[in-house]
Amino acid sequence: MRSKKLLYFVTEDWYFVSHRLALAIAARKAGFDVIVVTRVRGHGRMIEEAGLRLLPLELRRRGMNPLVELPLLWRLARIYRRERPDIAHHVAMKPVLYGSLAALVARTPHVVNALAGLGWLFTSRSLRARALGGVVRTLFSILLKRGEVVVQNPDDARWLTETGVPANHVHLIRGSGVDAKIFAPRAEPAGEPVVMLASRMLWDKGVAEFVEAARLLRASGPSARFVLVGEADVENPASIPVSRLVQWRDEGMVEWWGWREDMPATLAQASIVCLPSYREGLPRVLIEAAACARPIVTTDVPGCREIVREGENGLRVPPRNAGALAAAIQRLLNDAALRRRMGERGRALVEAEFSIEKVMAETLALYRRLVGPP
Repeated sequence: MRSKKLLYFVTEDWYFVSHRLALAIAARKAGFDVIVVTRVRGHGRMIEEAGLRLLPLELRRRGMNPLVELPLLWRLARIYRRERPDIAHHVAMKPVLYGSLAALVARTPHVVNALAGLGWLFTSRSLRARALGGVVRTLFSILLKRGEVVVQNPDDARWLTETGVPANHVHLIRGSGVDAKIFAPRAEPAGEPVVMLASRMLWDKGVAEFVEAARLLRASGPSARFVLVGEADVENPASIPVSRLVQWRDEGMVEWWGWREDMPATLAQASIVCLPSYREGLPRVLIEAAACARPIVTTDVPGCREIVREGENGLRVPPRNAGALAAAIQRLLNDAALRRRMGERGRALVEAEFSIEKVMAETLALYRRLVGPP
């Protein structure tokens, strides 16, 4: 009797390694034959060395017009028909839509669609985003009725059920979890406090509001360094041009560190971690920051409010409001004891609710519910 096949479809190899590799390894150890379909750039060897079978698939994250991308859909459907997975697990918007279509054509028996937030289509105020959002909403109402849907926060769960997805097919699993042994508490470094925003450099992550808050605080607030960590994401419509990031850096408002591979060491350099996003699934960086015992300033929006309990492990402010963001950051900069207490509370919260072990156990339980023991 062959092992049950589990196929992951994710857009980027680096994202799979960051957010799903530990789960895939746990699934392999549990007895599944694990296949990874993704665009391969710099992390393919790491996936294969973990004992997973890698099937490279060249695709673009930007653009979701099935008519334009029929060749991609055809290649994907051929993979599904050839591999005949028992479960296809799709992660993020494009794999959910395209993977669901491929699974339908290939008659894949079980589909798990994981939405890591609703993204640019549902946060942008542009006419293009509104039009595409309507199309995606219609596709969701059709495709997601078949199979299981995993969301990371209750707001997205409510939105899906209102769209027409049966409530008993929607599962709340909080993010991808973090390894609390790797993301461990470290003492706040001495010297000038560092306020850090670590994310892809997208407008809808609130980067502009962060820079404006830095400008306000540099004019009248306590002394601090304001740091952006992350790269521009040219395939995302909300990407901030590199020229703008360089301009902010050269003006002296913020430091721009770019991509950092070692996030535990990077977060250890922060005094406060900030993410003024417009909407999230469940931002991994905030769970990592809490695991490192760092206080957080974020927005009171879906996803962010799941990890930050107001006044306990951080502060929440309205989105798109640089003044409120600056005031919250200033409150923490003025009170080192408060930063320490909030950091300790955040660490305890991660250990209780957001550990990688908890997320893996809940996801493997869903797999077993679908296909039985592997």
